[in-house]
Amino acid sequence: MSERFFEAIAAGKLPPPECAKTLGLEIIAYDLDAHTVELGFDGKPEFANPIGIVQGGFLSAMLDDCMGLASATMMNVGEFAPTLALNVQFHRPAKIGKLKGFGRVTMRGKEIFHLAGELFQDDKLVATANATSLFRKIAL
Repeated sequence: MSERFFEAIAAGKLPPPECAKTLGLEIIAYDLDAHTVELGFDGKPEFANPIGIVQGGFLSAMLDDCMGLASATMMNVGEFAPTLALNVQFHRPAKIGKLKGFGRVTMRGKEIFHLAGELFQDDKLVATANATSLFRKIAL
C-alpha cells in the first residue's frame, strides 16, 4: 500500500511547503480515518493590516492549509488536490499571536473533495470556510 501524503509530511519525509512555513504551521493532531487535522499557526506582526489585526488573506491561507491537509489524509504520495473554490466567513478580528485551525473532508467523489475548516484564537471562533478541490496525480 502506498504511503499517505499527509503521513509523509507529518513524518518529515516530505518537506512542508514554503507557504506553510511562512504561516508558522504546526501539526497538532490528526485522524487518518476521520480525515481531520488540527493545526497551529502564527499570526505574525508582518500579517497585520493598518489597524493591527491579522489581514483576512492570511486567515484564508491558514484555512486553506487546514482543508488541504485534511484532503491529504485521503491521498497517497504523488497525489494532490488543488483548491477550485474557497469561501471564507470572518467572525471576529484575529490579533497578532497563535491561532488554531481544524480541517476536515466532508465528501469525496471520484475527482472532487468538499472540505470545511474553522480557525480559533483564544478558544473563540475567528473564521470558517468551505472549499472544493480537484483530485490529481502529480509528478514529484
